[in-house]
Amino acid sequence: MEKIIVKKSMGLKGNIKVDGSKNSILPILASTLLSNEECILHEIPNLKDVEVMCELLEVLGAKVTRIGENSLNIITKDIKNCEAPYDLISKMRASFLVMGPLLARCGNAKIYMPGGCAIGTRPIDLHLKGFKALGAEVISENGYVNSSAKKIIGSDIYLDFPSVGATENIIMAATLGEGETIIENAAEEPEIVDLANFINSMGGNVIGAGTKTIRVKGVKELHKTEHTVIPDRIEAGTYMVAAVITGGDLIIDNVLSSHVQPVIAKLREVGAHIEEYEDKIRVISNGKIKPVDIKTLPYPGFPTDMQAQFMALLSIAEGTSIINETIFENRFMHANELMRMGVDVKIEGNSAVLKGKNNLSGAKVKATDLRAGAALILAGLVSEGETEITDIHHIKRGYANIVEKLQKIGANIKYEQ
Repeated sequence: MEKIIVKKSMGLKGNIKVDGSKNSILPILASTLLSNEECILHEIPNLKDVEVMCELLEVLGAKVTRIGENSLNIITKDIKNCEAPYDLISKMRASFLVMGPLLARCGNAKIYMPGGCAIGTRPIDLHLKGFKALGAEVISENGYVNSSAKKIIGSDIYLDFPSVGATENIIMAATLGEGETIIENAAEEPEIVDLANFINSMGGNVIGAGTKTIRVKGVKELHKTEHTVIPDRIEAGTYMVAAVITGGDLIIDNVLSSHVQPVIAKLREVGAHIEEYEDKIRVISNGKIKPVDIKTLPYPGFPTDMQAQFMALLSIAEGTSIINETIFENRFMHANELMRMGVDVKIEGNSAVLKGKNNLSGAKVKATDLRAGAALILAGLVSEGETEITDIHHIKRGYANIVEKLQKIGANIKYEQ
């Protein structure tokens, strides 16, 4: 079984480039089902999740062709299957995003319950609530969801929680509907804006993405388009933490600073010097980490996807820090693995109390989920001895070529069978 070996690597220095956003490309890939014409997508990250979503599109009848290293040509003219198979859906939660566009395009969809990282309950009830409000009949039984609608009718929908997936699925379902759909308490993430921009580039009419109220005016059909995916803000944030935790000097290329402001703010609080440019960020650190308190919140608050990485960072802070996790109830699984490396952390409900210390020790640990894996790599970079990380398939779901990228900026890290 492949694993990642990390040794202490202080003072990381150089340039590191961020790939296209994982959380943006997956709904965009799903939304190509809305058009029966060609879509060309650029800045596609080389990730397992992207591979799974492309496989799913092909099963449904799409033709997916890779162009060069990071572009895709997708033709969805002949969608012959409206049932997403269990073996693909179970691999990745985001695969459930094909339900909205299939419902809009075909009038029916059968999707098995989604899989993905085990970071807590992420119910699909808000997705289904939205579909029902749009006029769909939804039946959940035997581990799958069957939805059908003679026509999608615009409606006013209030989300009890600003769910990113539900917001995306409802936007896609409403795109080819009749009349106007208004989504209140919508998710505001940059990935929502990217999806809306993509749909609009095909002739859709999505207004207000990035705010709490999104309006979707239905259109009869969509045309071909070409689109470049936004940079991955979580990958960027992870490399920013790598610079700070190792006392390094890194330039992170292909990043929009407006998308990572909560991370920038907290890194400045811990003592890092950060310079913001149009499409890059420079992070300089002397390795001295001040303690801070963090509370995860929906965007534009501090992202839950950066919580694990900050736990690694604050484990060597000069004092006590508290992390409050308000999004997922089971997202402290990495704490037990970090404790194997000497991290002093105590979990109390949805809070983690971290007492910073000078020395961590390498250990055999496993990535319990995607961001947990990133946190273990970060801790390994400042630990004495060798850190051996297993279950790295989780890491590969969200970080393309992370080992190779870190090697280029001075990290002592490698794959090993």
